[in-house]
Amino acid sequence: MFSLAPLLPFIIIGGILIFSTIKVLQEYERAVVFRLGRFTGLRGPGLIILIPGIEKMVRVDLRTVTMDVPSQDIITKDNVTLKVNGVVYFRVSNPEKAIISVENYYQATAQISQTTLRSVIGQYELDQILQNRDKINSSLQVILDDQTEPWGVKVSAVEVKAIDLPIEMQRAMAKQAEAERNKRAKIISAEGELEASKKLSEAAMVLDKAPNAITLRYLETMKDISTGDGNTTTFFPIPVDFIKSFFEKRS
Repeated sequence: MFSLAPLLPFIIIGGILIFSTIKVLQEYERAVVFRLGRFTGLRGPGLIILIPGIEKMVRVDLRTVTMDVPSQDIITKDNVTLKVNGVVYFRVSNPEKAIISVENYYQATAQISQTTLRSVIGQYELDQILQNRDKINSSLQVILDDQTEPWGVKVSAVEVKAIDLPIEMQRAMAKQAEAERNKRAKIISAEGELEASKKLSEAAMVLDKAPNAITLRYLETMKDISTGDGNTTTFFPIPVDFIKSFFEKRS
């Protein structure tokens, strides 16, 4: 009976050679290939073949990476201490540079993101930071993209996620917001009273030119009063002209 025992070492060695020779890369992956330590080119996606013992490869993922920037203690231009964190979106645009030009492109991008976040936000005052987030995000994106370009990394977006203010500052801002709301309410009330006074003045001028209109308005008011619930008071309207003529005769 034929035995495979003598051939087992060769089968194992052959399997190892095949495993190290044939590689399959996904659509979003590229292989940076080195031959005896020298860069020879990029390969993939799909099936690639390496020379065993001579060629080695490093996989590089080309998909966009979402990286959180931990909270940083930042002192603003007007000496307010904040805790700010953010998120950076980047991807490898040049796999060769990402492997050869920097030891660990992910860690390097993380470190430069933290230092850039502190330096850029520290150039603004607190009110500017709260009001101009889009401008700050754009500035961070441009600076990071310029710094990571030699590493073959493309920074597509930077977002400041959260700005934590000291408790004392939060209370002061709440009082300021309340005062601003009260101010707006008073202004709106004053504008309403001014508009109402203008309308009353116009109505008085119209009624002054039409005495009969005053009488009609008087009668309508008496009607509204007399039709109230449980009201037993009876009104006898007297024409205004009659009262006027009465006083003219006495004079």
